Amino acid sequence: MCSSKARYLIFFQYFGTKYSGVMKAPIHQNVLGVQNYLEDALRKLRPVNEIAVFISSRTDSGVHALQNSAHVEIQRKEGNMPFSEQVLVDALNYHLQSEPISIIKAFRVPDTFHARYCALSRTYLYRFVTGVTHHSQIPVFERNLCWALPTQHFSTEAVQDAAQLLKGTHDFSTFRSLNSETPFRSPVKTLQEVTVAPVESSFSRHYCHQHMQYWELTFQSKSFLYKQVRRMTGALVAVGQGRLTPKQLQDLLDVRNSLAFPQNMIAPPDGLFLKEVKYENFRN
Repeated sequence: MCSSKARYLIFFQYFGTKYSGVMKAPIHQNVLGVQNYLEDALRKLRPVNEIAVFISSRTDSGVHALQNSAHVEIQRKEGNMPFSEQVLVDALNYHLQSEPISIIKAFRVPDTFHARYCALSRTYLYRFVTGVTHHSQIPVFERNLCWALPTQHFSTEAVQDAAQLLKGTHDFSTFRSLNSETPFRSPVKTLQEVTVAPVESSFSRHYCHQHMQYWELTFQSKSFLYKQVRRMTGALVAVGQGRLTPKQLQDLLDVRNSLAFPQNMIAPPDGLFLKEVKYENFRN
């Protein structure tokens, strides 16, 4: 008889506005993390083992995910076969239907697989919009999903040029916020991709929103530092607006000091999405 224990890699997405972040929060908090709800849904499948979800990529309060990933081990009662991948997806989505969380795909993986350490790369995108004077002008369906910039002037060329300064391997100490992991994580990261491009919103074509222009900044690396993407986004947007020069951006990179980063330049969490986590043999 096959073992009733199985390890799964699950891909999932969520609308992050109502959560404290993706990571598990103490149950006495008023606002919980996405992991709390994932583990609750898994417990409703009545496993015999203690459920623990191992998240691949941390996202903070207000940040969304088009695709995050995690691994979990599920042991069923003796005599029950492990869940098939599709049954697991369907069952979890049934128990998550009251939450803006959705399981996209599940894969059986070896017992040695770890969702965080086996990831090859992570891709984040940041959405912002120009041509507005106040956040209230954003279509209601776009609110909490982008950063409204009250400016008409925005130079894509300047951002593209500045993005090349961040691309490659650097010490990104200036572009990380300090937290409990800071002393233990190397600030040296390799950005494989940094791009900016205009995009079209289906809502901006209607209801007198044609004056708005939506943009996406995309960042890809094997891993990122705490709040690194929001700091890089804020700096690149400042370059596009003419509030920061490429030389000043280079100086920030070179100083390697988190405290040197202007606090009023950090992009808000609303427009940030974890877009994709890549593995060698598993794709959603």
